[in-house]
Amino acid sequence: MSLAERAGLAALHRVDPETAHGLALRAVRLGLAGGGGPVTSSRLRCQVAGLALPNPVGLAAGFDKNAVALAPLSRAGFGFVEVGAATPLPQPGNPRPRLFRLTEDRAAINRFGFNNEGMQAIAARLARRPKDAVIGLNLGANKTSSDRAGDFAKVLAGCGAHLDFATVNVSSPNTEKLRDLQGKAALAALLAGVMQTRAALPTPVPVFLKIAPDLSEAEVDEIAEVADAAGIDAIIATNTTLSRDGLKSRHRDQAGGLSGAPLFEKSTRVLAQLHRATGGNIPLIGVGGIASAEDAYAKIKAGASAVQLYTALVFGGLSLVREIATGLDQLLTRDGFVNVAEAVGQGREAWL
Repeated sequence: MSLAERAGLAALHRVDPETAHGLALRAVRLGLAGGGGPVTSSRLRCQVAGLALPNPVGLAAGFDKNAVALAPLSRAGFGFVEVGAATPLPQPGNPRPRLFRLTEDRAAINRFGFNNEGMQAIAARLARRPKDAVIGLNLGANKTSSDRAGDFAKVLAGCGAHLDFATVNVSSPNTEKLRDLQGKAALAALLAGVMQTRAALPTPVPVFLKIAPDLSEAEVDEIAEVADAAGIDAIIATNTTLSRDGLKSRHRDQAGGLSGAPLFEKSTRVLAQLHRATGGNIPLIGVGGIASAEDAYAKIKAGASAVQLYTALVFGGLSLVREIATGLDQLLTRDGFVNVAEAVGQGREAWL
């Protein structure tokens, strides 16, 4: 991390977290966060759900909710970028304050509630996206919708022509009863509608499913079964958690989803269970608590074909992306892996 980035982060940490997030996004848009394109090498290049990635380190949804920084983010070192979540209609989300920085825990709690400008505004920006990047959109449902399951298909229909992949997000804890859609029957019906919409796109794109970490092994097995039957292209494990185990920060009891370092072990266990449940036949993307190359490598060895991060950038800056990708290359070299794919699942049993 450069002195300038360190100073910038220190300044951001002196203001309200949501204001800081807005300022950070503005800095990225102005090109103040560096560039140079994705980190890549023969070891880091990989194929995930039919997508050719220069490296397996992606940006998780939530940082760029409205797809306003697609070009600079595509040059920040990531192998792929996910924006959103987008809902059919614009919505303000939950009342502020709704984002809390847990510095002592290297974590954050948010209860945003899918605040975004709606799919029409987001689709217009996606239409002007950089063509040499891998960009996906997190699909959400409006809080007031009478057909939340149908909202996911609606957003895919409105934005799908401009995407490389789309993620069905039924695992946010901040929209009341949204996680109920992870149940077997509800999820199967929802995914059927999404896949039907995907088939009608001019160019069908891979569809991912993002799940919660707060699931039993039986529920993980059930989701794997439904995802396989639906023809889902990849599963993202995991979203934020409702658990508060071991937290030190004064904000630990705030309502919302917890992300960052405390989520690492819980999300990695679910990832490993999912890899076992799917028999490695559905690509998995590991998310939750990644803050170093070693963390990313652990997710890959637990069963992830690629990884995503977000909260760690609050504490490590955007330069962390290049550090993780470069360090991952070195770890693969150290252990004699020719490429990322060879390492996937090789340490799974340690998490079961």
